Amino acid sequence: MRQVSDVNVVNTSVLPAPEYLCGRIARTEAQAEYVAQSRKEINDIIFGDDKRILLVTGPCSIHDTVAGLEYARRLAELADKVRDRIVIVMRVYFEKPRTTVGWKGLIMDPDLDGSSDIPKGLSMARRFLRDVIDIGLPTATELLDPITPQYIADLICWSAVGARTSESQTHRQMASGLSMPLGFKNTTAGDVMAAINAIKAARQPQTFLGISFQGLASSISTSGNPSCHVILRGGDNGPNYDSTHVEAAKALLVKNGLLPAVMVDCSHANCHKDPTQMSKVLFDVVDQILNGHDCIIGAMLESNIVAGTQKFPQPLECLNWGQSITDPCIGWEETVAVVEEAYKRLAPRFA
Repeated sequence: MRQVSDVNVVNTSVLPAPEYLCGRIARTEAQAEYVAQSRKEINDIIFGDDKRILLVTGPCSIHDTVAGLEYARRLAELADKVRDRIVIVMRVYFEKPRTTVGWKGLIMDPDLDGSSDIPKGLSMARRFLRDVIDIGLPTATELLDPITPQYIADLICWSAVGARTSESQTHRQMASGLSMPLGFKNTTAGDVMAAINAIKAARQPQTFLGISFQGLASSISTSGNPSCHVILRGGDNGPNYDSTHVEAAKALLVKNGLLPAVMVDCSHANCHKDPTQMSKVLFDVVDQILNGHDCIIGAMLESNIVAGTQKFPQPLECLNWGQSITDPCIGWEETVAVVEEAYKRLAPRFA
């Protein structure tokens, strides 16, 4: 009989059930309490009366967990110094969307060699998230594959749906069942309405195909996620973080019956992919907040121990420790300077 299925499939490996992996690398009661409290704190900033701003900052992606934890320890100290005005949430990004091909993140390829040991990647991700929480930092990630949340979402305090997937029905459905606050980015072209439509869809009850906690193909029904907001990240026509674009996004949210909550991504098209411009974007955002643009609830920065990025793939022994292998980041010294300056500028808001 002529083959009509799996023509292009070369291998299928069964993953451990989420229930098994989450039991083997279990969260503690203290970690669960920290996640719940952090989610509430973040939600209060986005939709409540907390005047502090969110700052989601950290490496573009986690490829070296040792360097990642060193960054986390440094960030936790900085977060303690500014927490009365800025709530810092660490970027812990394990999945990377690619325009064509490339390294797809720690979960998909933890050994950075194309071996794609996904069970190992999922285990490393859970352990790393637990470690960051134990250090005392809320965690943030972009959820790219709709199966991934079953393995790590219980350790995530805030999440994002990226510019390439905000228009995806699959990701909007996934977001409707997530338990944490979540931001939808405008599309790579710069379309903000797509992110607003995503919020409207994610707030509604949805039924879709997925896997159960036991790893079985399932029909999943949700009640909808009310804690979603817009992220402006620029687009093909350039940046969209200025007050004109922010007010336009606010007007669109209100017109569509949504609470106006806007986060600005200081990276990507908003800085023309030039990390030296990220601080300029952040300071503009802070100034807008001080000038009464109260729909702005926070910002995002890509930051690492060592500034810039490095070529990848290359032999692992040749990689620079603490430097991104995906998008370029600002370095640690600049991160401290930028956050402390933003903290100082925010003083009148709390006078």
